[in-house]
Amino acid sequence: MYIAGLRRTRPTGQRSRPGDEVCGGQQAGAVHRGGRQRGFTFIGLLIAVVILGVMLTAVSRVWKTTVQREREAQLIWVGHQYRLAIASYYSRGNRFPDTLEQLVVDERFPLPLHHLRRLYADPMTGKADWTLVLTADGQRIMGVASSSNAKPIKQAGFDLVDTDFEHADCYCAWQFVHKLRGFGRSAVRDSTSSPPAPADPGFNPGHLEPLPRNGGLLTPDITPPAQPTTH
Repeated sequence: MYIAGLRRTRPTGQRSRPGDEVCGGQQAGAVHRGGRQRGFTFIGLLIAVVILGVMLTAVSRVWKTTVQREREAQLIWVGHQYRLAIASYYSRGNRFPDTLEQLVVDERFPLPLHHLRRLYADPMTGKADWTLVLTADGQRIMGVASSSNAKPIKQAGFDLVDTDFEHADCYCAWQFVHKLRGFGRSAVRDSTSSPPAPADPGFNPGHLEPLPRNGGLLTPDITPPAQPTTH
């Protein structure tokens, strides 16, 4: 009987022991706290990514502005080189060049001249796509300008020769032109397109009356007095 009672009371599975419910509650709380910590970590990563993106955007803007300012300085330097070369070409024959290549090799003389070391590209576009500023007759080149339509950062503080660049809407308005003294930009004419004015017909230096020997000075008429007669 006793053995049969033991067999009947023999456990068929693992019985719960005192304290098992408390351990289960602690495990569930740990899992919940771990989930909240992971949520906080994810939110922190999102905030860090947003801050990093804002910083990268600010750095890229500063970098872009720096690069644009450097290109502006290069454009001014290159434009001055073209202007000086055109002025040198014009001073050798009172005419503007037909092409930019003539600034590099000027074959109008037995010994070719070099007004420009080489053809420079437009720093704003990186290409040799200059906008040519032509004379009034549209035949020859009196200056160059950038083909970029971007708005310049530099709006003031130019040299006296570049005061026309102030408050420009685009780099294409920066025209590096060789201006003749006494003429505006629209009034420039090439020496071959407008002949010089004829001389005054009333003045002919080849038919001047010769001056008298005394240089044209008036001399008083001095007559010696008559000698008295003696008898």
